[in-house]
Amino acid sequence: MLGLYIHVPFCAQKCYYCDFNSYKIKSNEKEDYLINIEKEMKFYKEEFKDKYFDTVFFGGGTPSILKIDELRKLVNYMFENFNIKKDAEITIECNPGTINKEKLKAIKEMGINRLSIGLQTTQNYHLKSIGRIHTYEEFEKNYYDAIDVGLTNINVDLMYALPNQKEEEWKETLGKIIKLNPSHISAYSLILEEGTKLYDMYENNEFNLLDEDTDIDMYEYTINTLKKYGYGQYEISNYAKKGKECKHNVIYWKCDNYLGLGPGASGYINDIRYSNIEDLNEYNNKINQNIKPISEENKLSEKDKIEEFIFMGLRMNEGINLEVFKERFKVDFYELYKDVLDKLLERELIKLDKFNLSLTQKGREISNSVFIEFIN
Repeated sequence: MLGLYIHVPFCAQKCYYCDFNSYKIKSNEKEDYLINIEKEMKFYKEEFKDKYFDTVFFGGGTPSILKIDELRKLVNYMFENFNIKKDAEITIECNPGTINKEKLKAIKEMGINRLSIGLQTTQNYHLKSIGRIHTYEEFEKNYYDAIDVGLTNINVDLMYALPNQKEEEWKETLGKIIKLNPSHISAYSLILEEGTKLYDMYENNEFNLLDEDTDIDMYEYTINTLKKYGYGQYEISNYAKKGKECKHNVIYWKCDNYLGLGPGASGYINDIRYSNIEDLNEYNNKINQNIKPISEENKLSEKDKIEEFIFMGLRMNEGINLEVFKERFKVDFYELYKDVLDKLLERELIKLDKFNLSLTQKGREISNSVFIEFIN
């Protein structure tokens, strides 16, 4: 599998919890971005001329903040420079309030066939407290408009363990979204990232974080409730109707190759992991010098590749196929990690059968601790 990620770094406003590479939008910056993202695509055109992309993901930022003609330019540049499979999954991230029926219709006509809508919560006061600029009512209208124009493969992003959030409020949020019946739901526990406004607010004692037990209760409720309504958990924070798993994200979790374009994007090609320059002006300057805007490039060692394969693969409910591991790395998993396996099995954090290793539910709840065992 081969994926293409295109980063659009603009937002109407930076959310208080966000540490992604994004900026408040300015019209002149959009023009420069569109010129230079096309140039960056051309840098890779020859290298990928004989390859076909299985998935495309327009992420951000807020890609849907672009006007219809700007978005059409971006999509056209992609098709002009790369081979995209006819049945490719092509996703665009959207925020409520940046889309309407006209834009959604245009998005479908461009060949985009999957939406990922950032909602987070259904209570407007919680939306306001985390810096979202939309209301739940706006989201619901956008959602129904998308269905009306034929965009039926929709993910809804949700977040729990928000500042001052009650368990009942999370249950209400989940219940409302289940009634809408999207094909996919992502549900993440809030993580405070240093350098974000929400982190500073916490440091200033403006709110308390929920305790770990409540966080785990919310997580378990999410898994059990979504399962009841036909959403299979296939990754730690992702749930889908049968056959509607996000193919693009699976590329990341299976450590397959993907090309990342745009300021701050990262990619993984032929054992080389790289990151682009984040600063928009520096990104533009580098491209204007006809140089790929890469800030960091690392060729992974065999140890790095093995650890990434384990770390990413165990995020998925299906876990790691040990035959695939042996074929890929020419080493037996049991021999390499016998002591770690014995320890984690005894603590009931992993399940192990002849050809497969996966996390138990208990293991998923403290997944980072499990991953560290393998890395150590």
